[in-house]
Amino acid sequence: MKKISLSRDDLDKVRDVEGFPLGTDEDIINISSAPQYTAFPNTFIRDYIEEHGTIYDESEDDYQCEPFAADVSEGKSDAIYNAHTYHTKVPYKAIMRYILHYTKPGDIVLDGFCGTGMTGVAANMCEHPESQFKQLIEHDMPEVKWGRRYPVLNDLAPIATFISKNYNADIDVASFSKEAELVLKKAYEECSWMFKTKHDDGAIRLPGMESWGEINYTVWSDVFICPNCGKEIVFYEAAADPNTGKVSDEFSCAACGVKLKKKDCDVAISNYFDESLGEMKFCIKQKPVLINYQYGKKKYEKVPDEYDLEIIDKIEQLKVPYWFPTNRMCEGKESRRNDKNGLTHVHHFFYKRTLYVLAKLYDLIENSQYSDLLRIMFTSQIINISKMNRYRPQVSFPYNPLSGTMYISSMISEANPFNAYSGKVKKFTDALKFNKDNSCCISTGSTTQLQMDDNTCDYIFTDPPFGDNLNYSELSFLWESWLRVITNSEYEAIVNPTMGKALPEYQELMTKCFCEYFRVLKPNRWMTVEFHNSKNAVWNAIQEALQRAGFIVADVRTLDKQGSSFKQITNASAVKQDLVISVYKPKESFKQEILSKAGSEETAWAFVRQHLANIPVVVHSGEKIEIVSERQAYLLFDRMVAYHIMQGLPIPIDSSDFYCGLDERFLKRDGMYFLPDQVNEYDTARIIADIEPIQFSLFVTNEKTAISWLYQQLSDEYGGPKTYAEIQPKFMQEVKAVDKYEEMPELQVILEENFIKDDNGRWYIPDVTKEGDVAKLREKNLIKEFEGYMASKGKLKSFRSEAIRVGFSKLWKEKNYKAIVDLADRLPDVTVQEDPNILMYYDISLSRV
Repeated sequence: MKKISLSRDDLDKVRDVEGFPLGTDEDIINISSAPQYTAFPNTFIRDYIEEHGTIYDESEDDYQCEPFAADVSEGKSDAIYNAHTYHTKVPYKAIMRYILHYTKPGDIVLDGFCGTGMTGVAANMCEHPESQFKQLIEHDMPEVKWGRRYPVLNDLAPIATFISKNYNADIDVASFSKEAELVLKKAYEECSWMFKTKHDDGAIRLPGMESWGEINYTVWSDVFICPNCGKEIVFYEAAADPNTGKVSDEFSCAACGVKLKKKDCDVAISNYFDESLGEMKFCIKQKPVLINYQYGKKKYEKVPDEYDLEIIDKIEQLKVPYWFPTNRMCEGKESRRNDKNGLTHVHHFFYKRTLYVLAKLYDLIENSQYSDLLRIMFTSQIINISKMNRYRPQVSFPYNPLSGTMYISSMISEANPFNAYSGKVKKFTDALKFNKDNSCCISTGSTTQLQMDDNTCDYIFTDPPFGDNLNYSELSFLWESWLRVITNSEYEAIVNPTMGKALPEYQELMTKCFCEYFRVLKPNRWMTVEFHNSKNAVWNAIQEALQRAGFIVADVRTLDKQGSSFKQITNASAVKQDLVISVYKPKESFKQEILSKAGSEETAWAFVRQHLANIPVVVHSGEKIEIVSERQAYLLFDRMVAYHIMQGLPIPIDSSDFYCGLDERFLKRDGMYFLPDQVNEYDTARIIADIEPIQFSLFVTNEKTAISWLYQQLSDEYGGPKTYAEIQPKFMQEVKAVDKYEEMPELQVILEENFIKDDNGRWYIPDVTKEGDVAKLREKNLIKEFEGYMASKGKLKSFRSEAIRVGFSKLWKEKNYKAIVDLADRLPDVTVQEDPNILMYYDISLSRV
């Protein structure tokens, strides 16, 4: 597609589209490259699909595909994955496996939460895969068909789509590398003096004959006020041990000797005139305490001398002659967490000399023929060279910001930006060396309003935000301030109290997004949803949003991206594997069949037939065959009921008749149901395997079954004790549908109330000698929850059945029969009727009252 010049008229056409970014028309147009990429909702997507896609006609459509029923593991060591420090990414090679399974060459692939565009990279790399990866895929997927798929990408964040544009553009990497080196050289010529320090080798030298080292980083320490004597305490000098590399939680005031912790002290404050804002500001008082520098081939460390302090002071007096962003940090828990420290605007997150270098680099970049890619390289190190870069004496790696947060440490490493960017030139060159004849169409806006026609997409891979995992728009604000185009966070699907968004608002936005996905996806086609969250509530919200949109869940697997974030490494409760949900859009003919027979029992069997046709027949787990839970009676019933409810149709059959009907109409093997043309494939696989299939007979539908399942998973037969991170992905896979009215506790709560954790963070089944204490603790927690039910009024719409049982037992012992009857009357009838313990307490208490 030939490049098109844009005008304000093009923006006016979509200015009211949900998610239109914040920025001037000039800046939005400046970073756009129509028709392939626009930093606003892209109206050229329809032309792109018309050129490369195919029109859907159900009468001629012969597409048939099972879900990708295999767990995937791909590392994060790939150059293109590591080139930019964007918050989250999925390795493109993992996405390639899904694309190759679900599509053929020439198909349209969509990702509405594209992030850095890894789905686009994966679709393009299907045309020219790396030879080693190609051999691996052909071994695992003998029927694979290579060839480009045509990606359509969208994201709410301008920084995300801008990165995506560059990752999927045609690049002359040799020319780019030369240009990047030239830009760094010009900036270095002007600013290198700021990062020089005197090398003291013991020799006596005349003025002007000094040896000079190149600063790698300067350590800045917060200054505290001793609450006992009022004297200043330099935190580094008081708490850090340069020999061991350890930082003590407790330290002494050098003036009065009192033992202190950071929380005991106030920070010292400095006031200054911010000439960029034209007003007085304050910041935490800091002192440069250590310089790490390079002289020859060796690294040295020194305490800043008089010359170093004079240079820092000189730089502070300079006026930066180039543009840099001075935006007020956006509203948000993360973005304004440092207001109390005086870091209220974007430029406050950088030391003066770093800011000077950044402004100089950006001035050069904006006048370069490779301005787009250079801007991406520029943003890739913004966080690492900001004040968020923690100094950690025991860690040699120069860049240590905490991911997923804007935390500022009490000891900051001011890294040399020239070192940071010189290493990035090679990384970007390596990452983009395969960018040849790429094709992509990228849009910036909300997935609630895609610029696509109905039934035009062949496959969707998506990794949306989940709950409050990350506050994307806040974390992207520093990057986007340099681009001068900012995320419109009104349409951000997130749990964020600062924005007034709780779980219901998040679920509503995700439902709208999934409805758009459903609209543009061709019938009988697939969507893969990657899920990363440890909370049951978010997991349930996502499943309900998918069902409301019209999708039907067919399979849940794991995706191990290998490599771990800071939280995953340090926290045994952090989840290290993502879940992958496979859902499909039913055929139009199926929907019409259901509608025409609404109210009759036949709609139940029509659903089961089409659902069985879209579920894996044989799933191998190592050398064994895995039981496919979607083929079991209880889940078939749950899916059938959910589909009817979401479509506003009457439920045609009760559970007992449904289970009888399954045996009459379908073939059964190992507790699973099959269509006639599927059962031979399963029987053959069983004969070849010559073993019993793996039995996962305990499926989680309420707290009781969750506890039973955990006992099974933590038993010696299943490998014994496990960490939360090992348990959680499997647990999420088994939580198919929670019983109506049941308030399912978080997995962490169930573990804490029923199991014991060892010193390595592994949960295990309590032994007999400790069971009494565990039971008492659990009963105490359940009684507390039950008392909350007692204190409330009206019908109970959600609750923990275990808490009701324990509470009734306590009331029975107290002979408080009336309280049992009163609370039972506030429960749904079905709960009382179907739980034998609750029914027993209620019936007998009622007779005594």
